[in-house]
Amino acid sequence: MPTITLTTFLIVCPLVFLGGFVDAIAGGGGLISLPAYMLAGLPPHFAIATNKMSSGMGTLVSTYRFGRSGNIPWKSAIPCVAMAMIGSAAGARLALLVDADVFKIIMLVIIPFTAYYVLKTKNFDVEREPLSPGQTVLRACIAALVIGMYDGFYGPGTGTFLILLLTSFARFSLGNANGTAKAINLTTNLTSLAVYLLNGKVVIALGLVAGLFGIAGNYIGVSFFNDKGSKAVKPIMLVVLTLFFIKIITELV
Repeated sequence: MPTITLTTFLIVCPLVFLGGFVDAIAGGGGLISLPAYMLAGLPPHFAIATNKMSSGMGTLVSTYRFGRSGNIPWKSAIPCVAMAMIGSAAGARLALLVDADVFKIIMLVIIPFTAYYVLKTKNFDVEREPLSPGQTVLRACIAALVIGMYDGFYGPGTGTFLILLLTSFARFSLGNANGTAKAINLTTNLTSLAVYLLNGKVVIALGLVAGLFGIAGNYIGVSFFNDKGSKAVKPIMLVVLTLFFIKIITELV
């Protein structure tokens, strides 16, 4: 178990708060919170595991608030959660067969196109011609399966990609897309957290304290999202995609 000092908390907690705030609005908070644990000196497995605890606590709050405000369409969200879990398991198996650097190079091509789409889209919450209920659920499940596979294989930015696919492909409203993404992320976080706890990889004291900061960040982030809507999402998505792009380049160099 790594040594934890006051400095560890001072590094981790503010960044987990910021990660929770960003995650509640546009996804991708893990691009901020996970490096915080590594910056504080935790070995990679302990950093990933402890981040699952703090991010899971924060996502629980944002999921509850999105659900309470009616922004989680449960008839669509529940099958999406199931498909995301299946995709995540398949992605983890794929990770054992394909070199991760190959996938990172693919992402270097995908991210600029994603950023272009975000820049080009004037309003993520614009009303589109509705799909039939069956088509909506089918498309949402396909999106959840695909991003679930990505999450199992690699993972960073999962929430952001979910929101983008659910709004553009499944034609969810921005609020419903964000709420569904939170329900999916909560399920996958808690599932992986259970595995890490059983294997003794979670620094529980640090995870619980940082989780309180994550809860505060998510709580404020949901309120900010409800006030600002798509105006808040676009710039934060671009920041998340830029951080992700930089992260991949530094890992490949």
